[in-house]
Amino acid sequence: MESLGEAMRRSPFAAAGDAANIAKQVLNDPLVLNLRSRYPDIEESVLRLNLNRLYQMTTEYRNCKACPGLERCPNDLQGHSTGLNCVQLNGKWQINDYKTACSKWIANEQQERIRRRITSFYIDESVLGVTYDESEMIQREPGRQLAVSQLQDYVETTMKEGLQKRGLYLKGDFGTGKTYLAGYLLQRLAKEGFSGVIVYMPEFVEDAKALAFDAVKLKETLNLMKEADLLVFDDIGAENLTPWVRDHVLGAILNHRMNRKPTFYTSNHDFEDLEKHFSFTHKEGEELHKGQRLMDRVRHFVDVVHVRGRNHRGS
Repeated sequence: MESLGEAMRRSPFAAAGDAANIAKQVLNDPLVLNLRSRYPDIEESVLRLNLNRLYQMTTEYRNCKACPGLERCPNDLQGHSTGLNCVQLNGKWQINDYKTACSKWIANEQQERIRRRITSFYIDESVLGVTYDESEMIQREPGRQLAVSQLQDYVETTMKEGLQKRGLYLKGDFGTGKTYLAGYLLQRLAKEGFSGVIVYMPEFVEDAKALAFDAVKLKETLNLMKEADLLVFDDIGAENLTPWVRDHVLGAILNHRMNRKPTFYTSNHDFEDLEKHFSFTHKEGEELHKGQRLMDRVRHFVDVVHVRGRNHRGS
């Protein structure tokens, strides 16, 4: 935002050296007149010494009245406006300025705090920035009303009783909104202070194979997933597993979390198909006991939520 001095230099009055007209406009601004009525003892000489502060207050007030949006905020400090207070010190008046955050800034900061509590791996960030409306979620797809109700119940139980040990298994066809609902769950509970991680399994598994050669990064990643309050494995069953990822990555994470913290899943597979998926790798072929062992760390620690509806992808 330009200063009073800059405004004077581009003013038609400046050519004639008539800065007094600019000062007059500032001193007769309704906001300044209101300030003078609240502090009738303040001398005009003090006001004139603080013309720049008065100008900034009035200009930023008008900017806010015609707000162009937070990203295009023209004020000196984005999302804030200047206010003034007057105090007497040793019998002399002083004018001090302060910044006040607007409602758009406060709302944005609240949303950012929520986002900072959620870590995503290979998930479209827009999923975490959605403003969820439960009634709209149902209106858009009436078939998932029961699923939305189950997630709401889970959120309310967690808010009342604290972090649960059991998670949810969101099972449904392609494009029915499983990831969307998982994002809703994370966002609602992030507002309550819980941390969350959401992982898109097909891409994560491919990168996890490379982490085998970076022990430090592997440990950091595993610890993050082990210790997050809420962990979502998105589209589990669609990944191309290796024995090492299955046994030393997924197995290690789930073994650490079971009976401690909830893990959530979205999948197109039912439990039987997922166990078959875990039991087969292209490197080792079929290993039924290892698939069953991993599956035991899933099925006994979740409640199934059937997400029904039509395929919304591309619509």
